[in-house]
Amino acid sequence: MLAWKINSNFSQTRERNEINMEIAKWILVVIYFIVALAVIILALIQSKEDAGLSSTITGSSTNNFFEKNKSRTKEGKQKRWTVILSIVFAILTIVLGILYMA
Repeated sequence: MLAWKINSNFSQTRERNEINMEIAKWILVVIYFIVALAVIILALIQSKEDAGLSSTITGSSTNNFFEKNKSRTKEGKQKRWTVILSIVFAILTIVLGILYMA
């Protein structure tokens, strides 16, 4: 009788753990799509930074006030958030891959 009770408790705990894992997977998938959309939107609204060949020829200086404080501007913050969210996207890709392989 005791062995049956232990087996019953074990199977209930196992089922509960499987349900919790499914919930965790779905939450991660939703976060994954939100991060993906945020990265796409941030990448699309950023301005192009390349000055091209003309800056190479003319030797435009990058040692000015704007270049030193570029991270404080709107463009700098967008670039920083794009990098951060891209790293989160890559980590979530790996985690979801591992979870769905198991």
